[in-house]
Amino acid sequence: MITTKQRAYLRSLANSIDPIFQIGKGGIEAAFIKQVEDALEKRELIKINVLENSGLGTREAHDQLVGAIGCEGIQIIGSKIVLYKESKNHKKIELPRK
Repeated sequence: MITTKQRAYLRSLANSIDPIFQIGKGGIEAAFIKQVEDALEKRELIKINVLENSGLGTREAHDQLVGAIGCEGIQIIGSKIVLYKESKNHKKIELPRK
């Protein structure tokens, strides 16, 4: 569990990154979840765009991903989701102290 201060720090880092995934009409499937897990292991912080034709709301997609992966949902803004999970092997982000 991360603190409010750490969440704010991660949100500031997420401002400068572009979405690397899109959730479209295929929705959220096992293969997509695996790709997101792999990306989180490499990058720790990712942004995902939810398209209107996905049939999912942004909050619903966020909740499904967080539940399936066990990551932290950092921010939902418009149709974008920001997720964070500390990497085991490729740690890049140093969070502020609690």
